[in-house]
Amino acid sequence: MSHSEEIELPLNLHVSFEKVYSFYKKYAEDSKHPFHKSAKDILQQINNFPELIEGFTDESILEKNKEQIDLLLEPLFPEILTDNEIKSAAVPYTFTTFRFSNRFKKILENAPEDYELKIRNLEENEMYLQSCVMILNFCYGYSVDLKRPFFFDIPDKKLGITKHYRVAFNGDFSEVIPTELAPKITDEDYKILLDNFDNIEVWKEKFPPNSYIFKGFGIMNLFDVTADETLSSIRYNLLKQDDNLVENMRTDLSEFYNIKDLILGFSIFDFPSNRLDCIKVKKSESIILDTLDTDLCATFFCEGVTNQIFVKKEALAISDVEKYGLGTNYNPFYKNLKSRGIASILLIPISCGHDSFALLEIASPRPYELNSISQNKLKDILPVFEAAVKRSTEEHKNILEATIQQYYTAIHPSVKWRFYEAAEKYQIQLQNGDENPKLDEIIFSDVYPLYGQSDIKGSSLARNIAIKNDLTNQLNLAVNVLDKAQAKESLPIYEELMFRIKEYLTDVKIGLDAGDELGIIDFLKSEIYPVFSHIKKINDELADAVKIYMDRIDSNLQVVYEERRGYEESVTILNEKLASHIDKKQMEAQAMFPHYFERYKTDGIEHNMYIGKSLVNNSDYDSLYLYNLRLWQLKVMCEMENIAHKLKATLKNKLEIASLILVHSNSLAIKFRMDEKQFDVDGAYNIRYEIIKKRIDKAHIKGTNERLTVPGKIAIVYSQDKDAKEYKKYIKYLQSKNLLGKVEKLELEDLQGVTGLKALRVEVIYTSDFDEKKTITINQLIEDINA
Repeated sequence: MSHSEEIELPLNLHVSFEKVYSFYKKYAEDSKHPFHKSAKDILQQINNFPELIEGFTDESILEKNKEQIDLLLEPLFPEILTDNEIKSAAVPYTFTTFRFSNRFKKILENAPEDYELKIRNLEENEMYLQSCVMILNFCYGYSVDLKRPFFFDIPDKKLGITKHYRVAFNGDFSEVIPTELAPKITDEDYKILLDNFDNIEVWKEKFPPNSYIFKGFGIMNLFDVTADETLSSIRYNLLKQDDNLVENMRTDLSEFYNIKDLILGFSIFDFPSNRLDCIKVKKSESIILDTLDTDLCATFFCEGVTNQIFVKKEALAISDVEKYGLGTNYNPFYKNLKSRGIASILLIPISCGHDSFALLEIASPRPYELNSISQNKLKDILPVFEAAVKRSTEEHKNILEATIQQYYTAIHPSVKWRFYEAAEKYQIQLQNGDENPKLDEIIFSDVYPLYGQSDIKGSSLARNIAIKNDLTNQLNLAVNVLDKAQAKESLPIYEELMFRIKEYLTDVKIGLDAGDELGIIDFLKSEIYPVFSHIKKINDELADAVKIYMDRIDSNLQVVYEERRGYEESVTILNEKLASHIDKKQMEAQAMFPHYFERYKTDGIEHNMYIGKSLVNNSDYDSLYLYNLRLWQLKVMCEMENIAHKLKATLKNKLEIASLILVHSNSLAIKFRMDEKQFDVDGAYNIRYEIIKKRIDKAHIKGTNERLTVPGKIAIVYSQDKDAKEYKKYIKYLQSKNLLGKVEKLELEDLQGVTGLKALRVEVIYTSDFDEKKTITINQLIEDINA
């Protein structure tokens, strides 16, 4: 096998068998040597091929004189070892190989036709350095150790896996000769080289290309280290973080067990207090379990597997799944294995914490291919499996913590840096032995607030109407049952109960007071339902009437919950759509400049934003970012109006929203309230802002009974005329985009503790073909403003 690709080296490679030839000469001259006669015969044949002794660079000579070369090298490849050793003669660096042991031949025959021997971890520059080190050792007597293991990865097409071999090179049959192009290496040169390993140009200066002659050949020995390499790869894959862990592990274990179609899975279980009735699957890429989200059924495994895996926590090998099925009356575990084509399997439990453990599953589609001996081979890597599973469990906990941080607390990513600073300072206090460590107060001063809401209009009225209609339907259903019962069995109690129900119907029609619904439900439970139990026993017709009533009742709430469910579904869908849109747009806005953002779902969506220099770490703030964010907020409110308007036709309850923006001219301070786990304004003066937020949506236009917030319009509340001037610019721009229409300038009635508020109320232009995915991005917005 030859490699004709040119590789730049300081060595001119000459293949020569002179050193082997000299051994034969010595044997031939010693008549008492046991190889005397055979050596003379070999010399007689080889003397006719002087180029084999003198040396050559033409690789074709290797093939041309193959018979003579094989004869020369016969003692180096003894027949008794040829089926065991993996060995060949070779030219260094080019990996031109010739004269193979039988085992090496078979390995190469099993490789793909286009396979060429190539060392896995040796780059061309490093090959140059390796040859320079060889010259230093051979020619100048310097002892430089650049040795490290090199490997061939040779695919085996029969097994369908890749085998790994470590390479050892014997250079006893070679020598290195300087040419006239070779500069002499001095001690100073040697010291320079030692300090410039990564500078290939320095090495090329001291050892120019082709300035030395390599004469001879080498013996290359390969050692099968597939098992060691696989173990190393398994350790590496287990300890690194990789989304492809299971697939990488499957490949490694396939090589480890020589099973090309090996199947791999794992699960992590919650196992509190070692109670078999409390096992829950919490993370899984399992090949034996049907689902991740269910408890592990106690009857899924047989008693033997349960005891071995979950009680003793010891590994188990099932070498013949059919035999296991016969012995367990074909239990669910057997059926699952059978359905997945598994004929033998290893189950390895791995402890990963107080309440958790993992189950590693290694399976084969053939019986006895995995067995107790296969199980024993894993002993060396089980500690690494355990470490990896513990890490995975910790990562899972971290993910849960991150989820809690994201969804259940108010620590927004834009300000998390400040919390890290405070936590770091607190930890330093603890480490320094401070007896009274204190967490810093988190306060951001001189920030500008932005507040907006998209409130579902008439939500209280719609909810009350839904409650009234559901109660009315439930009471009428009860009357219907009693009326049919009266016709079959004339009892005064039926008439009395119908009279009281009709009184309730009259009350509901007039209007519900607090507690009325609970009173009606209590009446039905205590006085009507016991009578229904009697009525349904009279005959099948009355039993059907009671069933019709009960089928309309929500099983949990024990009330008719149809219109309320429709209302709540409508509110949920609308809220989700609005929240999703503003969250998506927020990601764009954060890219413009980091700022604090929080939103709430009520009957509609409310959001708070704060922007200012103190909120950011290592960023320059400019008031331009505040103006951009105000324009962005107004634009997004227009889009949310369009989303609600488009959605209205599809909702069970035709809900509408009314939008409001509160403008606050002056900066304020916000403080993280540890007890409430959220930010709030700090300081007595700033409380006025919070009061306005809570009361403004109920405000009326001065001198009228008209509410400020109405569907189809956005109210922009302000107290200083400069704010109105600023927002008129934004409105004009959005009018040019056909998003906003007519503008009203309004004065508001005084609120409790707040006077002098004004508002701009601007019409929203609804777009019939509105597409939230094609709205103006913040980058386009900035480009338009700056144009």
